[in-house]
Amino acid sequence: QVQLVESGGGLVQAEGSLRLSCAASGIMFRAVAMDWYRQAPGKQRELVATITWGGSTNYADSLKGRFTISRDNAKNTVYLQMNSLKPEDTAVYYCRTTWSARYYWGQGTQVTVSS
Repeated sequence: QVQLVESGGGLVQAEGSLRLSCAASGIMFRAVAMDWYRQAPGKQRELVATITWGGSTNYADSLKGRFTISRDNAKNTVYLQMNSLKPEDTAVYYCRTTWSARYYWGQGTQVTVSS
């Protein structure tokens, strides 16, 4: 079955960096786009970044220049490098993909940025 497993979250001070990973199984990873979303307390889940199967990327306007999405098809893994983190980046971060006309989500990884 399809599984997405995020890791790499944690507590970091403002201006610090984290790299999140999302390992996928049960899909033809190299053929799918992958997304990172986040959900802060009391807020709606929002799209952070997308990477297509071909490696094209797109970001939320407010995050351009600080976050970088990448993928390693040999490891079936997508990454989110987050730099210059701010307290408002505190959220649960999820990866998502579409496979066989269904959305699949990981369980999420908590990122907390202290000021």
